Amino acid sequence: MTPVAIITGASRGFGRALAVSLVDDGWHVVVDARSGPFPDRTHVVRGDVTDAAHRAELVRVAESLGRLDLLVNNASTLGPSPLPHLADFPVDGIGDVFRTNAGAPLALVQAALPLLRRSGGAVVNVTSDAAVEAYEGWGLYGASKAALDQLSNVLAAEEPDVRVWAFDPGDMRTQMHQDAFPGEDISDRPEPETVAVPALRRLLADRPASGRVRATDLVAVTA
Repeated sequence: MTPVAIITGASRGFGRALAVSLVDDGWHVVVDARSGPFPDRTHVVRGDVTDAAHRAELVRVAESLGRLDLLVNNASTLGPSPLPHLADFPVDGIGDVFRTNAGAPLALVQAALPLLRRSGGAVVNVTSDAAVEAYEGWGLYGASKAALDQLSNVLAAEEPDVRVWAFDPGDMRTQMHQDAFPGEDISDRPEPETVAVPALRRLLADRPASGRVRATDLVAVTA
């Protein structure tokens, strides 16, 4: 059967580039996106990943296609821009960052697990080097991604029949990275299509054990 993926945050950037790559390779892809257009075999579900009804609809569409082989939790929020130091972070916004970057991915995994178990599928939780490195201004975003890393670790231990990877794509030329550095030139960052997407495709092809993986390491192995 044709493989099926759910990709969140696919309006632009890495999520969109990955969706197009998989569709070009014959997959059906269910995308959480606010805008298009997308190629054929892309099933667009517009909404917010923090909304339970929207998550349920993503899984329902995948189930209607007969299976689910891959869930990519890519949707994230940066938080305030420009990035504030922790001493200045608006405490009322902490919940929004964690809800989007850690809570929503876990909730979507919970909804999708029955299908993923059935297919021996995989979960890709898109993380960041900010989860493991100390960068000024990246405290809350990094903390939310560190939480996602640990959720990935425990999920992998609890679900041995499903691959669970925390995937660090590295710096990319995306709107989120531009928002993190307003007014700066980020043209030195690679486009998602050039590094992150080929690395993830390599990950899907090789299916190593669950764990944390970096795009740069996968690309180095390919080279």
